[in-house]
Amino acid sequence: MTTTVPVSGGAFRPYEVVVGRGLLAELGARLAPLARGRTVVITDETVAGLHGKAALASLKAAGAPGRLLTVPPGEGSKSFAELERVIDRMLAFQLDRTDVVVALGGGVVGDLAGLAAALYMRGIDFVQVPTTLLAQVDSSVGGKTAIDTPHGKNLVGAFHQPRLVLADIDVLATLPERQLRSGWAEVLKHGLICDAAFFDWLAGEGATGATGDPAALERAVVRSVEIKSAIVGEDEKEAGRRALLNLGHTFGHAIEAELGFDETKLTHGEAVALGCALAFRFSAATGLCPAVEAERVETVLAAAGLPTRLRQAGTFRGAALLKRMAGDKKAEGGRLTLILARGVGDAFVARDVDPASITSFLAVEGAV
Repeated sequence: MTTTVPVSGGAFRPYEVVVGRGLLAELGARLAPLARGRTVVITDETVAGLHGKAALASLKAAGAPGRLLTVPPGEGSKSFAELERVIDRMLAFQLDRTDVVVALGGGVVGDLAGLAAALYMRGIDFVQVPTTLLAQVDSSVGGKTAIDTPHGKNLVGAFHQPRLVLADIDVLATLPERQLRSGWAEVLKHGLICDAAFFDWLAGEGATGATGDPAALERAVVRSVEIKSAIVGEDEKEAGRRALLNLGHTFGHAIEAELGFDETKLTHGEAVALGCALAFRFSAATGLCPAVEAERVETVLAAAGLPTRLRQAGTFRGAALLKRMAGDKKAEGGRLTLILARGVGDAFVARDVDPASITSFLAVEGAV
């Protein structure tokens, strides 16, 4: 059984996110109505070993053999150098505008492959086949593609919507526990933004998804995609409401950057969890949110094995974190923009936040 969530908006071509089990084996058949030419599957070396053969076999069975293009695993592949290498390989393959890129992997692969597809011949079609929970509920939906620079995360990119997203719950069984928990942080984030009832379920009966229960994972992915697709449909390019999806990210990205985007120290999902906890505590500290709500958020995140305190990630200078936050994509004219909350399920965009209040808050949180 599968669930199909439509994604549509006035400015982009509608597409579908299909959530279910055994979808990787259906890749070729589901791609056939969309593909007019050849297919190149971009993946990382780890995912290639786990799922590359199955993807290619599915394409071959549908009469559309594909080629595999691999990149090193990890955030380091979201770089100008790797983007150039991928596009150079695509040129060597002599791909044209009728051909299709399949992004088979986690958020790094999806971002890199999507940006390559956006740039190649001014844009060719691509399909997302996310193999991590984090990618299934977040980065594969919405058309954001990007690479990192020494100045920050995801600062060079393009909006390029996929033609199709296949979220196969079965492939999540190959995820390490830490990566599964990291994806769970993004699931929890969706409840924190606008669906208190969903968050309640995730904190209770649905909490088994954090440890790999397929039924709970499928329900969590479907609801997360529904939330994200509704927001993206209203605001594709983050001019307004879509910024809500960045709850936890301004704090989280600053922390990641200070750690050199080293996922052995802190994964992206862990950074988002820590950022969400900080955003709720900052909201409580400034009188926007009841303290009991911030405490509950911390309790639920911690129960899922996610970090909630700065000291769990390392030692940070408050001035350095603030500088990173000022360079965030949501900042306008040097003014800080944060996603804060009035409570669980009630996030909002706070513009022109006083930097002094953040400095004081970070000091209380343990920044030096």
